[in-house]
Amino acid sequence: MNKSLNPPQIPEADYEGTERILVPPKHITLAGAFEKKEHSWFIDSHVPTDLTIQVEGVAFNVHKCPLLSKCGYIGRLEFHPSHSNFGYELELENFPGGSETFELILKFCYGLPVGLNPNNIGPLRCASEFLEMTEEIQDGNLISKTESFLTLVVLSSWKDTVSVLKSCEILSPWAENLQIVRRCCDTIAWKASREKVIRDADGQEGWWFNEVATFRIDHFLRTITAIKAKSTRPEFVGKCIMHYAERWLTGMDVEFEGLRGYGLGKDDLRFSILNSSKEDGGYEYSKEQKAIIESLVSILPPQNEALPCKFLLRMLKLAMLYSASPALISELEKRAGMMLKDANVNDLLIPSYYNADQGKLANSPEECMMHDIEVVQRIVEYFLMHEQQEQQQKTAKIAVSKLLDNYLAEIAGDPNLSITKFHVLAELLPENARTCDDGLYRAIDTYLKTHPTLPEHDRRRLCRIMNCDKLSLDACMHAALNDRLPMRTIVQVLFSEQVKMRTVMQEKESPSGDSSEQHGNHSSTDAEIKNLKAELENVKMKMAELQSDYSELQHEYERIISNKQKNVSGWSLGWRKIKNSFHTKVEENETGGNQQRTNPGRRRTTSIRRSSIS
Repeated sequence: MNKSLNPPQIPEADYEGTERILVPPKHITLAGAFEKKEHSWFIDSHVPTDLTIQVEGVAFNVHKCPLLSKCGYIGRLEFHPSHSNFGYELELENFPGGSETFELILKFCYGLPVGLNPNNIGPLRCASEFLEMTEEIQDGNLISKTESFLTLVVLSSWKDTVSVLKSCEILSPWAENLQIVRRCCDTIAWKASREKVIRDADGQEGWWFNEVATFRIDHFLRTITAIKAKSTRPEFVGKCIMHYAERWLTGMDVEFEGLRGYGLGKDDLRFSILNSSKEDGGYEYSKEQKAIIESLVSILPPQNEALPCKFLLRMLKLAMLYSASPALISELEKRAGMMLKDANVNDLLIPSYYNADQGKLANSPEECMMHDIEVVQRIVEYFLMHEQQEQQQKTAKIAVSKLLDNYLAEIAGDPNLSITKFHVLAELLPENARTCDDGLYRAIDTYLKTHPTLPEHDRRRLCRIMNCDKLSLDACMHAALNDRLPMRTIVQVLFSEQVKMRTVMQEKESPSGDSSEQHGNHSSTDAEIKNLKAELENVKMKMAELQSDYSELQHEYERIISNKQKNVSGWSLGWRKIKNSFHTKVEENETGGNQQRTNPGRRRTTSIRRSSIS
């Protein structure tokens, strides 16, 4: 029986896109309609049925003749007598498209109208191949009709092609063997490579990205691979990958904001993503997430401009959470290192996971750290290697130095952070990378505040990282009154500030080229010089008194050692005198203004040389 393929008609309400109706001649229609009773389908016909076909637990009571005339596969089968009626029984296992598709096949075999649309053309094409509905059995059979509709109608429309590809997710391996998936992916890639389509996709709607993000991961990989082969812009490919990750990966929108009081929400920081995965299926869900992450990383465009650094670091966090392969994690670290100058502090706050896939917490201090320091260390090292190879401008190093100092200040509040890890991370950058050490000083001060029991030699070890000559005036004033710093560091800060003041005074006193401008600014310059001189005298007095207290402290210590006494009251007395001298000088400066103070018993008139301080 030949069936004609009519022109496109208006789709029914249940379908989207193009639809065509296969309408046979009325005089050869053998049945009126199908009737469903519980889990069985019956043909409304005056002729008794003689065959029962089971498809996914649904029984179809039909006649053998219409099926044998069109299905070569059924004609080759050996029928078994039915135990429930006088006919035969047949079970079709792994039938493409299930019972719904088989119902459409029966309608076609009985000569009833069958509507072809993008949602059912894939299952019908695979089912017709399964049943061997070829032209050798009958002209105009279902294979040729579905193939024509797929090639000439569906693949000419972008949205219809997307619908067919999504319907193929339940048709493996038939859809792969019939090249339906490949043809759909190639069609999407060809359309995506056109400039007009790319401009439309970059518009406000972004419907194309949303459609592609609904694909199964293997079909998405095939589509992106085909798009990349068409030499499409890497930014376009990167946007596709970002949309897909945001849709399928749990935790891509989680923003870690560091320590907001240790012990408050610590478990939430570690398990905010992990708990959600447990609720959605546990181990199988984690395995699926891991597969998606590894697949997406394998198709990342090599160009740096394709993906932002924030996205790469978020992918790195999830890869570590779901225990991805070390090679994949290393690849993400390298990519993030090459773009580190575009990151912010929150991007680098990578939680420290311990057996995260089993949901176990660590017990040792190293494992209980809030953040994974070693990952950031490797990322910075990759940045330095890339910077050395590419010979980037100094601005990149300056940006990374500020980022690293802010990161150090953020993690310094972790009580479990060892001084060795902090020290190694702070010394990663070369000395010329930092133009100002205020951020590094803030990080060191935060660490000392969080670890009040740190030994004196460890305090000196930390402070040696900092260059006092690169501290601003505000940082120097804060450091001079900071009792957490070692005495040697405080003296170095004061001496550095004295040198800076002297340099500024010399620049102010040097003659200028324009005499008229000198005359106009003469009064303001004199006032500034006077203020600087007064401040310099105050600094000299403070340094002299500190040197005196330091010498008395040394004599006291030597006396204790010589007498072999175990009492350390002398040390306490000496440090108390130093602390009191600091507070006394600050109060006198605030009340006395710029007036000169005279103290015949304590004042020193000699300058302190650099050698005596160091």
